[in-house]
Amino acid sequence: MQKKHFTNIFQGILGAICLTAATTYAQPKPRQISGIYPHLAYYNNEGECGTGAVVPWAGRLWVITYGPHLPYGSSDKLYEITPDLQRTIRPESVGGTPANRMIHRETNQLFIGPYAIDAQRNVRTIPYSEAPGRHTGLARHLTDPANKILLATMEEGFYEVDVKTLQTKLLYTDGNVLRKEKDMQQFGPLLPGAHGKGYYSGQGVAVYSNNGEASPEALKQFDIKSGALTEWDGKDWKVVRRNQFVEVTGPGGIYGNPNPATDPIWATGWDHKSVLLGVRDAKLGWSFYRLPKASHSYDGAHGWNTEWPRIRDVGPEGKPDYLMTMHGMFWRFPQTFTAKNSAGIRPRSAYLKVIGDFTRWQDGLVFGCDDSAQKEFLNKRKMKGDIEGPGQSNSNLWFTSGNKPDELGPNTAQGAVWLSEKIEANQASEPFLFAGWPTRMAWVHNEGTQPAEFTFEVDRDGKGKWQKLKSVRAKAGQAVAVTFSQGDAGEWIRVKTNQTTQTTVNFNYTDDARFQSATDPMFSGLANLSSASYSGGLLYGLGENRRALGLLAGKIQNGIFSETGYYELDSALNLLPKKDPKTAGVIRQKFAIPKDVLTVDDASVLVIDDSGRRWRLPLGASEFTNKTRQAILRIDREVATERDLLNAHGTFYELPAENADGYAKIRPVASHDRAIHDYASYRGLLVMTGLDDRVQPSEHILTSADGLAKIWAGTIDDLWKLGKPTGQGGPWKNSAVKANIPSDPYLIGFYDQKSLKLSHNAQQPVTFRMEVNPIGHGPWMTYQELTVKPGETLDFTFPKEFQARWIRFMTNQPCEATAWLTYK
Repeated sequence: MQKKHFTNIFQGILGAICLTAATTYAQPKPRQISGIYPHLAYYNNEGECGTGAVVPWAGRLWVITYGPHLPYGSSDKLYEITPDLQRTIRPESVGGTPANRMIHRETNQLFIGPYAIDAQRNVRTIPYSEAPGRHTGLARHLTDPANKILLATMEEGFYEVDVKTLQTKLLYTDGNVLRKEKDMQQFGPLLPGAHGKGYYSGQGVAVYSNNGEASPEALKQFDIKSGALTEWDGKDWKVVRRNQFVEVTGPGGIYGNPNPATDPIWATGWDHKSVLLGVRDAKLGWSFYRLPKASHSYDGAHGWNTEWPRIRDVGPEGKPDYLMTMHGMFWRFPQTFTAKNSAGIRPRSAYLKVIGDFTRWQDGLVFGCDDSAQKEFLNKRKMKGDIEGPGQSNSNLWFTSGNKPDELGPNTAQGAVWLSEKIEANQASEPFLFAGWPTRMAWVHNEGTQPAEFTFEVDRDGKGKWQKLKSVRAKAGQAVAVTFSQGDAGEWIRVKTNQTTQTTVNFNYTDDARFQSATDPMFSGLANLSSASYSGGLLYGLGENRRALGLLAGKIQNGIFSETGYYELDSALNLLPKKDPKTAGVIRQKFAIPKDVLTVDDASVLVIDDSGRRWRLPLGASEFTNKTRQAILRIDREVATERDLLNAHGTFYELPAENADGYAKIRPVASHDRAIHDYASYRGLLVMTGLDDRVQPSEHILTSADGLAKIWAGTIDDLWKLGKPTGQGGPWKNSAVKANIPSDPYLIGFYDQKSLKLSHNAQQPVTFRMEVNPIGHGPWMTYQELTVKPGETLDFTFPKEFQARWIRFMTNQPCEATAWLTYK
């Protein structure tokens, strides 16, 4: 004990000396934009370059990157970053696809990827020849934690590692070794599911999760059976639950639980209905809860769209503060969370970055991201045209204040406990998070043949005591919108029905507190739509280790783009002219704005997706309808790995990949009136063109010395400050409609002030039926029927509590009809 205490004191003194030296001899701090330091970006030669782990250790920040499927090593690196942000690429780097990290207390070592790092920053490597596989998790040993750790791979390879010698002992053979080939369909034969993620130990077991399925169906369908949560007692494996799971951890986090026999184990996951949260109690076993999803871009039965979600303590020393990332939301997670004490989980804000790991460092937060993949995998769609991905994969760290998780997008979210499934009478649903939103509602759809009563119960303080909140009755085939007041208090809510029936119960929660109506001054350099002349350019992240952003710059006058030259943006954010006709030609040919991929009519924006499904989106400023202007505006591009940023008629949307249900799960982020010509990802930055000719260099505006090239640079999550989502339009405008034939779905989710006007040209009253889809892939439900007299326009304002993703209309007779929605 005294030896350990002395070691810790020595390490503290050494760290203080290192920090003092760094402060004394620090170089000027490099330039950053929105918390992104371009010089810290990391590249590899693989189809993807994600951040596997970010850990402070021995006075430095340590980072590992990964390629997509590289069980025997890759061009990825281990990085060591000083407090003044000087970076070293460690020569011991062997790459691979690692995301594992653990601090071993007894030997004072950081294990990160295949590396072991001591307190003096000496690095040793576990060769992939000794432990092949995609290293995904580390856990405390079940019987000899002082001398050994457990290592898991994504394809069910399991090893014991001696922490002193790094000698490995094979427990179960990795699936890549068994198959002797490098195929993205690799999986191990030991457990159901594929694409391993989390690994943690305690209570006498090692818990392992995976979030995918290795089948052809999983590449296209998001709602099939997929993934598994499993545990191993040192002899036998047990399947706990057959769903997609990712993080597995506990109150001890990266160190392992301090009281392994009794401390809880937490696991996060999801299915096609909602987010899942599991907690293991040493006596009670596993209990599960459900939370809503802010984003569906993480869905996909293959599991590829979710990088490593985490639960980590990011508080200052002695003041635990656990941050959870899951499905595009930052969550406050209580250190005390157990099945007997489940209170305290709260939504914080929504984000757009793809985050692989995060940590507290130097009184702030550091997020390791997955920004720009050269191989866009399954995320192809005709809306993007023939545009290619970046020439070389790259990502970066994102440095923020400790408050940033509370400052981004609205945490409006949705999730179901039952989705068109048969439910037995008096069978309670799993608990669904109820606390944390000012405005809440639920959609109850009785899809059975008999009337049924649905009873909502709440657990007010997370102690497991359930009390009746309210009941609603639904006829056969009827949908009921249930609203909850702020006085309806409870940590968790559940529902049960008095009849065995087929049913859907979905919760929709709204947050409009973070809506920013005014455009932040950081965007002031972007040209307004009314500008007759402004600066534009096409963007391409270069390959072949050039590590620069190519810009084919030009002037836009009256909607016509004329080239003025080729430029490159370097890591120091210098925008320099270059003579490179070959690269300019590549950009001109492969990164041109695709034509006729978006249809705009008098009613709205019409999208026909790659599966032939029809969707309609709101209209923005009238200038966007001008076809000449449309032809020079980038509509769709991937700027965060495996999801798109769609810029349609003045609104930026988060657009999931088609295999995550695509447009059905689209989410508006911000509306604007700016003439954005192109946008792309570069070194962790979001870069946009389309700037006012008169703009001067500033924090976010970069210009060439000759003034002919200009770009805006920030981070994708700056877009929440561009302006809250607004718009107008509908599925019909003086449209010829047939009786009882539904309109196209029209987006209504994530807007706050919503109103409707209905009119028609019939000589007798017409009844309009409003149907909603609260989820995107769930059943359509009748919301209301409104009768409109001849020659009149009916005005309808949606209640504040109303929230659904899509709306559609039908009439009881043929006529010319208008259904016009306004979102202010």
